[in-house]
Amino acid sequence: MDFSQLQSLLSSNSFEKIADLCDESMLQAKTLIPKTLFFFFGGVASKGVSFQENWPYAVHLVGHIYVDDLNSARFLWKSIPAGIKEARPEISAVWKIGQCLWNRDHTGVYAAVRGFDWSPEVAPVVTAFAESYRKRMFQLLLSAYSTISVADTVHFMGMSEDDATNYALQHGWTLDPSSKMLTVKKPKIVTEQKLDSSKLQRLTEYVFHLEH
Repeated sequence: MDFSQLQSLLSSNSFEKIADLCDESMLQAKTLIPKTLFFFFGGVASKGVSFQENWPYAVHLVGHIYVDDLNSARFLWKSIPAGIKEARPEISAVWKIGQCLWNRDHTGVYAAVRGFDWSPEVAPVVTAFAESYRKRMFQLLLSAYSTISVADTVHFMGMSEDDATNYALQHGWTLDPSSKMLTVKKPKIVTEQKLDSSKLQRLTEYVFHLEH
């Protein structure tokens, strides 16, 4: 695998491309006899080592999670040798996020994101995923609720009560302090108005007179 390409994607925050690059590179690696491999983000050659021992599984796995491809993430997780999972706990920590997504455990997703000291390679992808996930949850609330309790908002948004309330208020929602219920501000739906033929004709004549 050309790890310089992976490093470039991480450096440019092109996280949506990580999974595809890793998938293609893994397929190529499996078809070759791994006589010489390179350590992840290193320049030190390692002879006679299986590609699995140095594969960036945590980045690969979080790449699938970032684009919400849980089926591929699950398949990848199952294919990782048990010994590698035990030796590299970050891989299991990434999959914990995937498990919570699979089970629609919204609170668990945020807890899993906060529950590990991520490596420099994985941290920015996890952070970007968490931000994207929170925005998706907020859009879900917009479409599914007209009113919602602060407690339920906290559950979906993974924030403290104050932060979740302030986030909602900043988006135009209103709060009833006595009941701690939020009223959702629905986005305006712009409908396209069609002109009938007579109006279109009058408009054409009006523009003609303006131009002459």
